[in-house]
Parts: sequence; C-alpha cells; structure tokens
Amino acid sequence: MNAAAGDGEARRATLILAASQAIVGSAAPIAFALGALSGHYLLAEDKALATLPVTGFTVGVALGAIPAATLIKRAGYRLGFQSGTAVTALGGLLTMLGLLGFSFWLFSFGMLVLGLGGAFIQQVRFAAADYAPPALKARAISLVLAGGVVTAILGPQIVILTRDLFAPVMFAGAFASIIGLAVVGAAILLFLPRRKGSGGTVTGLDQPARPLGEIMRQPRFVVGLTCGVGTYALMSFVMTGAPLAMVGCGFSPDEATLGISWHVMAMFAPSFVTGRLIARFGAEAVVALGLALLVGCGLVALSGIQLWQFWSALVLLGMGWNFGFIGTTAMIAGTYRPSEQGKVLGVHDFILFGTVSLASFLSGVVYDKWGWEALNWVTFPVVLMCVAGLVFLRLISRRTASISGI
Repeated sequence: MNAAAGDGEARRATLILAASQAIVGSAAPIAFALGALSGHYLLAEDKALATLPVTGFTVGVALGAIPAATLIKRAGYRLGFQSGTAVTALGGLLTMLGLLGFSFWLFSFGMLVLGLGGAFIQQVRFAAADYAPPALKARAISLVLAGGVVTAILGPQIVILTRDLFAPVMFAGAFASIIGLAVVGAAILLFLPRRKGSGGTVTGLDQPARPLGEIMRQPRFVVGLTCGVGTYALMSFVMTGAPLAMVGCGFSPDEATLGISWHVMAMFAPSFVTGRLIARFGAEAVVALGLALLVGCGLVALSGIQLWQFWSALVLLGMGWNFGFIGTTAMIAGTYRPSEQGKVLGVHDFILFGTVSLASFLSGVVYDKWGWEALNWVTFPVVLMCVAGLVFLRLISRRTASISGI
C-alpha cells in the first residue's frame, strides 16, 4: 500500500510539473523566436550584437543555476518553483518595458531576468526524477519534458497573436504575455505534493555526501557533461542564428517563428518515447542517436536555403537535442547520491548554460561575419568530440567489466 501511494504521488507530481513547465516554459520559445529579431529591431548600428539579448537569457540560466538549486533545496519544490515563476513574470515586464522604451540594454537585462526564471524550470526534470522510484526516473524525466509539446505550440502562437498588440512598437505584446503565463504556472504548482528538494532531507538513510571534485571526476559524469554541453550548445548556436538567417533570406518573421515552433515541437515530442528507449538500449546509445541527428541537421542546412530546408534542419536539431539532452541527464542522474543533488546539479547547470550562453553570443557574431553556412559547419567537430567521449566511456566500461570478471 505504501508503494502504491508513492507511485500515485509520483504520477501526480509528474503531471503537475509537466503542466507547469509547459505553461511557464513557453517563455523560452517566445524569447528565442523574438530575442534576436528584437535586438536587430532596437539596434540602430552594429547589428552583430543582435543576438546579445538571447545570450542574456542563457547567461541568466547559468547565473541562476546554483541559486535556484539552493533555494529549491531549502524551500521545497512547490515554493521554490513558484519563486521561479515570479522571476519569470518580472522578466516579462522588463522586456516589455525595454521594447516600449526602445531601450536595447533594458530589453537585454529583461532577457537575463527571464533566464534566471528559466534556471528554475531546468530543475523541474530533476524534481520529477526525485519523486519517481529508481526504475522510473528516466521515464519521469522524459514525461515532464514531453510537456514541452504544449510549449512548442503555445509559445509561437502567442508570438503570432500578440506581437503587434502594442503597435507600432513591435514584439512588446508577446513579452507582456509572459506575465500571464507565469501567473498560470504558479497556480498549477499549488497542487504539487509538498516535498523538500533532495539534499539529505528526503531520507535519513541516505549515504553521506562526497566531495564535489570526487563526483565530477567520474568518467560517466565527465562524458555526460561533455555530451550535454556539446548537444545543448550546438542547439543554441544554430537555433539562435536561424531566425536571422530566414529573415535575411527573404522569409517573413511569421515564417521564422513557425520554424522555431516546429523546432521546439521536435525538441519535446520525442520525450514520450525517449525514456523507454533509454530503459531498453541505455542512455549512451540514445545520446549517440541524438548526435547522429545533429549531423543530419548540419547536412540539411548546408544543402540549401529554401524554407523547407530551414524548417527540416530545425526539426532535426530539436530531435537531436531531445535524445542528447535527456540521455545525458539520465547519465548524470546516476552519478550522484540524493544528499549530493543540490550542489552537483547547480554546478552542472552553471557549466552547461555558461557554455550555452557563449554559444548564443557567438552565433550572432559568426552569422554576421560568415553567414548561415559557417554556423552549421561547426556542428561536425563538436559531434566528433562527443562521439570520442562515448567511445572512451565504452572502453572504460568494458575494461572494468573484464577486471571484475577475473
């Protein structure tokens, strides 16, 4: 009976976390679809800085990673995530004011605050794993991320319906809508079962925490982090430049936004099966599949500049991110104890999103100087590095198994 009750709580928590992430997480596709275009709109000169607001968003996620993990650990999941929705609402307000005041720097700061709110959203996948029993952790992570299918539809549709709400000022209405999304997400979280964030508070039988350096030196952690950073940074690098490239090739902002919609859909729709694939074939195999899809994205993007090629490349980019990111999340989740979760995930996300923020900034610079093709050529050496890490981990695992069998 206790086990059944625990499974019921886990399912309830997973559904609530998925619903909240789907609503509040819609701020991200709004920011990514309009961040660079808004920067381009606000800048009178030096359009190379157009992607700086998107960089501000990812810098915010990186800077907020450790504080978000710490606050969630101390305040519990419900209050911790509701604090994140408040930060997201503030970001929506600041970005709206930046556009209405035609202030590039206020808009960029607002995007950074949106990123701080996004740091809380990134913790949702680990919260789902914490509620779930060990055998279902990977599935819980993937099901929570599957809520992003709603995000993929909701965010871009909000952009199309509200971006001219404050005409003649472009895009301000879409960012104003983020405030409403945050309020709805906070209301959904009221139904989340109360539970402290992991950090030794979940169970008194937990093993003591190890030093952070010892955890991070594990080969599985190193390779998982490397592949996670490579996958996410590539996704940000190519996706950030894609709207600029589409508009630069003569397509409309709405067509560029729909391209991002297909991309975000592809990021989250596979989540319905990703957990099952990990359970059957292992996290490393799923990560390898994600890397193969990223190669496919690069090849399609380099084949031409028709709208279908942009959209197809973005779909492959999203699917590659899904398998790579959920796979590496499952790899990382198996390297720490519950008492170590807060510090490990804070540092992990700081490194991850610090690199992603650099990638989004470099996207604008590379696109401005060398164009769309140069963005996609970067895919291949990064994928090669990640594949080398997976091969290395495989060799170590075989060697360990061989020694154990002696």
